[in-house]
Amino acid sequence: MEPTTIKLTDPKALRAYAHPVRMKLVGLLRREGPLTATQAADILGESSGTTSFHLRQLAKYGLVEETGDGTGRQKPWRSTALFTNLPDVVEPGGIEASIAVRSAMATLYHQAVMDWISRAPDESVEWQQASQIGDLMIYLTAEELSEITTNIRAQWMRFADRLSDPSLRPEGSRRVTYLNLVFPGREDGSM
Repeated sequence: MEPTTIKLTDPKALRAYAHPVRMKLVGLLRREGPLTATQAADILGESSGTTSFHLRQLAKYGLVEETGDGTGRQKPWRSTALFTNLPDVVEPGGIEASIAVRSAMATLYHQAVMDWISRAPDESVEWQQASQIGDLMIYLTAEELSEITTNIRAQWMRFADRLSDPSLRPEGSRRVTYLNLVFPGREDGSM
């Protein structure tokens, strides 16, 4: 079964999501399940007022929702989908919003990669060898590239249910981030 995915196409929703705290909140709720604004604040190192505000903003665009349990500040929030899908082709009215959300994502992931690089020497040899930072450059058509990325995604999706259901995580497993940074080089060959 394909995990739930929310597709963001509205430029206002894209701009709303393009905030580092909001992206972290959505990711946290997807990994950890329902949390109150206070619990999320403690984990993210933010104030509960900040997380409460951002949760309400995310709710306006359907990315999170209250669970219906608890009262007052003890109301838990949950994500509405396991994944967020951004439009492959950006409509003219959404170009700036698309750039903003993709830039915010790249910044967060850059920070995560730099964090891994700095702590990798303290990790087990097994995890150091299993991780990868590198690149491959080949010549492909757009159709071939789409086929490859579809196949890679299918392999990863075999394990997607482990993200939201901790009981399915094997002993010794850890959350792993796989970044999709697949893009064509410049026509002039400079990059």
